[in-house]
Amino acid sequence: MFHGHRRKVRILFGLSDILLIALAFEAAYWLRAAAGVWAPVRFEFEHTFFLTTPVKVLLIGWSMVVWVALGSWWEIYDHIDSARPRLILGDAFRQSLTGAVSMVLFEFLLRLDLSRPFLGLFAALGWIFLCLFRLSATRLLGWVRKGFAAPLYVMVVGVGEAALKLGREIEEAASYGLRLTGFLDETGENKIKVVELAEPYPVRPLAELPELLRRHVIDEIVFAVDSSRLGELEEMFLMCDEEGVRTRVGVDFFPHINSQVYLDRLGSSSLLTFSGTPSDEIRLLVKRGIDMALSAAALVVVLPLMMLIALLIRLTSPGPAIFRQVRCGLSGRRFVFYKFRSMCNNAEQLRASLEDRNERETVFKMRNDPRLTGVGRWLRKFSIDEWPQLWNVLKGDMSLVGPRPALPDEVERYQRWQRRRLRMRPGLTCLWAVKGRDSVDFDTWMRLDMEYIDRWSLALDWQIMLRTVPRVLSGRGAH
Repeated sequence: MFHGHRRKVRILFGLSDILLIALAFEAAYWLRAAAGVWAPVRFEFEHTFFLTTPVKVLLIGWSMVVWVALGSWWEIYDHIDSARPRLILGDAFRQSLTGAVSMVLFEFLLRLDLSRPFLGLFAALGWIFLCLFRLSATRLLGWVRKGFAAPLYVMVVGVGEAALKLGREIEEAASYGLRLTGFLDETGENKIKVVELAEPYPVRPLAELPELLRRHVIDEIVFAVDSSRLGELEEMFLMCDEEGVRTRVGVDFFPHINSQVYLDRLGSSSLLTFSGTPSDEIRLLVKRGIDMALSAAALVVVLPLMMLIALLIRLTSPGPAIFRQVRCGLSGRRFVFYKFRSMCNNAEQLRASLEDRNERETVFKMRNDPRLTGVGRWLRKFSIDEWPQLWNVLKGDMSLVGPRPALPDEVERYQRWQRRRLRMRPGLTCLWAVKGRDSVDFDTWMRLDMEYIDRWSLALDWQIMLRTVPRVLSGRGAH
């Protein structure tokens, strides 16, 4: 469906969650209160459960915010209407379970005394209500569309493969009110009279468009034509603009593989934008806020340990405790990268003599590196040598999650497709860290970074961070 329709669907599911969670709360509260009154003597509860109106309103409001935030964060609302029942049940379960846990934390912060049976009932009823609604979402959306909005009639300009693909996608969006009414042949030859998709659709010459607009209901026109013909269609675009008919242009003719395509504006200029990396400025701002908060908190917690580690490094080998190196950050920006020194002080000078033992292409990596100190080997095993990079994260050079920052000479040897990893702020950990750490070969490492960029979300960042902790504590995969 069109992006505008998808946004409406997300709003509908968010509003439905608000209503269903409020109903689940009230139902759980009523059942717990009723159970306290009517339960047999041997099952009587120790305390009478009662909430004042202000507390109840506060708890319901908190629940609504948490459930909707989780649904948005995990992008549940984007696929409810097309998901398999198993996925719907699983999404609703983790949303309800996490929401119930948040209620326990909220109770602890406000020093409330909530009934545990009530919380259990609330989570269970919330899951049931969400599942019942979402499993029938397609039918409900169709009913809402029919009841509150007229169908949207769309014509496609073009008869090539791109036009046929768009026609099929419009057919698939029929439950959202989209109706394909036919095709317009822009070539003027009009050799094809009917296009057979799920249903037959008439093909008319583009020259008939003015007459069609006068005699038929046409809400939108989608141009799916070769880029070389767009200039010839200027008159048709102006005519649609004058009549107020919404027009869209397919951009499949642009050579892009990874990019998201969207329209942006600079002053009064409209710009068609292709972005091969995440471009949601709001979510990226949230990511930066999380980086700053967590790195600052972590530095406060580990600072005493860092001072002890620095002292241990200085006592066991000559040289500074902190190793500084220039690395490539976002879009190739250079910055000073910090680590606890885990090698002998002249490790960079000795590297040339060890090149024949390198186990990877492009980057230097070897098992049992003789330059490692005794303390450094232990620091590397548990990634403690990376702790000073929390300062890089706080400064903005790095993020908690992202592709590892590369050396400038390594970047010079990158293949073209590998350079896309530079378009994401480098991080302390990423997918490669939870799928093998140093045991991952270079090509797999690069492809995992691309997978992270293409799949990026705030939820994925949290998943990677939570999975990194046990991986690092076990010391597995580190050389």
